[in-house]
Amino acid sequence: MKLLSVLAFSALALASCTSQTETKKATSEQPINGTWKLISAKTITKGDTVSSFPVENQEMIKQFNDTHFSFFKHDISKGKGKNAVFDAGSGTYTLNGDKYEEHLQYCSYRDWEDLKFSFTVNIKNDTLVQRGIEKIDSLNVNHEIVETYVKVK
Repeated sequence: MKLLSVLAFSALALASCTSQTETKKATSEQPINGTWKLISAKTITKGDTVSSFPVENQEMIKQFNDTHFSFFKHDISKGKGKNAVFDAGSGTYTLNGDKYEEHLQYCSYRDWEDLKFSFTVNIKNDTLVQRGIEKIDSLNVNHEIVETYVKVK
């Protein structure tokens, strides 16, 4: 009888381990995870649409893991010349269906830090489209963005 109890307990413990592993594996295989390269961006302000990317001599990537995101934009001339640029930011995010919310914790534009932004994210094959409102009253920012990324393989 003791042997049967020990076997039952062992089987239960083993099943629990397997379940946790499967849950972790499913989480880490979210389609948003990985590195994405920005291929186009639009900013819409009061009905006026402006293409804000691509910009000659610049590139940008955005990266996701299970809990955090980061983005990096820089000129491809290594900081030389009049159009030198480096922007970066990161923080945590939540994704529920297509509802995506960023909590921007670190940003080269420091006034944007500790703010939350809500977007929709649609992923189809190797393309991610992020769309939503960026509104910061203290900076007089109120516009919609539409960013299109391609997954880096």
